Amino acid sequence: MNRKINLSILDQSTVSKGATASEAFKQTIAIAKLADRLGFVRFWVSEHHNLAAIAGSAPEVLMVKLADETKRIRIGSGGIMLPNHSALKVAENFRVLEALFPGRIDLGMGRAPGGDRITSILLNPSNDHSEDSYLKQLDYLQHFFRDTAATQYGPILAVPQTETIPMQWILSSSGGSSRIAADYGMGLAVAKFINGDAQPGMVAAYKEFFKPSVQFPQPKAALAIIALCADTEEKAYQLRKILDYRFIQMEKGNFEALGDYESIKDYQFSSFEKERIQANAGRVVSGTKEAVKEALTKLADDFDIDEIIATTMTYNFEDRIRSFELLSEAFETTLSTTYTSA
Repeated sequence: MNRKINLSILDQSTVSKGATASEAFKQTIAIAKLADRLGFVRFWVSEHHNLAAIAGSAPEVLMVKLADETKRIRIGSGGIMLPNHSALKVAENFRVLEALFPGRIDLGMGRAPGGDRITSILLNPSNDHSEDSYLKQLDYLQHFFRDTAATQYGPILAVPQTETIPMQWILSSSGGSSRIAADYGMGLAVAKFINGDAQPGMVAAYKEFFKPSVQFPQPKAALAIIALCADTEEKAYQLRKILDYRFIQMEKGNFEALGDYESIKDYQFSSFEKERIQANAGRVVSGTKEAVKEALTKLADDFDIDEIIATTMTYNFEDRIRSFELLSEAFETTLSTTYTSA
């Protein structure tokens, strides 16, 4: 199918070996500015906790800097892990963002802890990790954004008061959350970079049960996946081996910073590790820009979506920048995108 595919970016502010969190944030800002110039639709940042290799723990804070450093691209969370927070505080944080940058803010939300459960409980001691509590928080959030929250003592306002509210998205790596996105009339971001086995049926069910909302009169779904794009097949192979090695280490409980290719080029994966690499293969697309474009276009057709959210983890910052540049060349992104306000 010949469809227009829009590109967006999810950045996790990863800390490379020997680098600092400050350097990681500077790189995130530089990528956001590049994406703004190249015509990407949105730029999201993630929430992770108790992981030294990922600096991004407070997306709502980082978003202020990113929105201020860019001109037109939508800035969002990918996502706020709602059970870690008070729904009222999330509403107020994002109304501040909307007041500062009206019409440019996305509130992407998920229900995973963004780390371990102990840290999640420390962030929000009332968090019981249940779906009922998550849905109750989503309900509260809608009341706060619509100014309909109240107790027997009077109304509860999420301040500041704003004419607009952020566009709300649900991040889903499973079918359950896609149904939640449909029920609430929100956008759906399929997190295939987390669950490589995510299937097109998630989007099909979302569209089937979608209930139109003021923000989304029609269903809107995007697919988030790791994309490693390089000038040559050899370079793409190196980037992929680094990432495969990183996945293996994470599964062993080793969350140290990402190393370079030279440090692992002679590493031989065991038979079991090769099986795990194959199990994770659906989370990643890699190759030259022609190969990556072909693979992403097929995914867009299979999932019936028109937006790809690319996340790229590499040791060298220059490799990350080049990957996004090549993606832009492959899909011929321009500033005339039709998704500047949705």
